[in-house]
Amino acid sequence: MKKISLLIPCYNEEMSLPLLYPELLKLMEGMPAYEWELMFVNDGSIDGTIDALRQLRQQDPRVNYVDLSRNFGKEVAMLAGFDYVTGDCMIIIDADLQDPPSLIPEMVKWWEQGYEDVYARRRTRGKESWLRKFLSMRFYKMLQNSSRFDVLQNVGDFRLLDRCCINALKKMRESERYTKGMYSWIGFKKKEVTFDRGDRVAGKSAWNYRQLFSLAIDGITSFTSLPLRISTVIGFIISLMAFIYMMVVFVKALVWGDPVRGYPSLVMLILFLGGIQLLSLGVIGEYIGRIYNETKNRPDYIVSKFNDERVL
Repeated sequence: MKKISLLIPCYNEEMSLPLLYPELLKLMEGMPAYEWELMFVNDGSIDGTIDALRQLRQQDPRVNYVDLSRNFGKEVAMLAGFDYVTGDCMIIIDADLQDPPSLIPEMVKWWEQGYEDVYARRRTRGKESWLRKFLSMRFYKMLQNSSRFDVLQNVGDFRLLDRCCINALKKMRESERYTKGMYSWIGFKKKEVTFDRGDRVAGKSAWNYRQLFSLAIDGITSFTSLPLRISTVIGFIISLMAFIYMMVVFVKALVWGDPVRGYPSLVMLILFLGGIQLLSLGVIGEYIGRIYNETKNRPDYIVSKFNDERVL
């Protein structure tokens, strides 16, 4: 009997879990040919999420949970899940039911036909502001154009991964993680299924614009050096323009005796060049900062408890 693990990262999902578990129970009862594992990762929740997980485990031995020592972020929480799941395949699903469990049987069907990464593409994105949708699509397009591999647009973490994909992802231990890019980077045989994303059933999203911007920066700096190349090209173009302007001023002063004027223009040029230099230094600093974090060799996460047993 093949084993399927469901990986559910949780942060302050106390209100969602009582609504999620009956849906997962219905799913498991409808597919009795498989052995099931529910792996919840409590990412330092500050509400009653951990108590809700304990209650679920008491009533269903298929429920396991990893309790992290603090909030490490969803990307790291998923890595903890990769390390702890034991199934022949793993399905990542959010706890808020925006990703419908009813799509999982179709994913499993394609997995049984030999596909190793069955990903769910959103036809609609649920209740999101137009600004968030617009920025998300622009980010995917920019990352696609700047990377050397295909970045799947409008695709999140809702997917089925075969054990070979799980083992590949476990080897990638960088601290600044962008897992959506990693799914594409590792390759393997992929299959797309589509769905309409729903709204949250309870609670509110922990992702604000600042966190989404930080994730976008991680994605860009993790999978492309294009920002560094753009800084180089801009520096070359500005230097060329400055040289041409200098020659024009020199010829005008030498041939026609035109006096060199332009204190305001000089100030503007200095401010413009200073801004370009600071921008380039900021781009370089982002990459150096990531190198610095990687050289520390700190663990990606710290587990406080696995089920009811203390790890440390």
